[in-house]
Amino acid sequence: MKIREIEEKDNQTMEQIIKRSLESFNLNIPRTAYFDPQISSLAHYYKERSHSKYWVAVNDQDEVAGGVGIAPFGQKEKICELQKLYIKPEAQGKGLSKKLMNAALDFAKEHYTHCYLETSKKLEAASHLYINFGFVPLNRALDNSEHNAMDAWYLKEFYH
Repeated sequence: MKIREIEEKDNQTMEQIIKRSLESFNLNIPRTAYFDPQISSLAHYYKERSHSKYWVAVNDQDEVAGGVGIAPFGQKEKICELQKLYIKPEAQGKGLSKKLMNAALDFAKEHYTHCYLETSKKLEAASHLYINFGFVPLNRALDNSEHNAMDAWYLKEFYH
């Protein structure tokens, strides 16, 4: 598997991966990524924002197995948000999340001082991954959170 930036041709596959993943945890509810207006056009959405990128993991046939994004968090100049880290079920457990996290965090630390993320306590494997990457749990969401259906929040500080 290799990691590359998302292309227009990947939009539909990533939308399906994200929606199926959220459905499998009964998180296809309002105020989650499931209903984000940009979910069907991730390539365009991330290209249009400064200091934003979305990466996908692809196999040798260039088929998408998962992805992750970095974008500014609200109006906070120095805080980014790790967004939409999802992997197809059949591709899980093979280290793809770690590869995607490395790509995203390497990019993030070039542009930001902190990286924030929101998730669900139902996603235990994801929470372990975030902690292993140095994210610290928070007691509540940062102000201006859009996904207030989530119940777990993390922040990572980049040391320059």
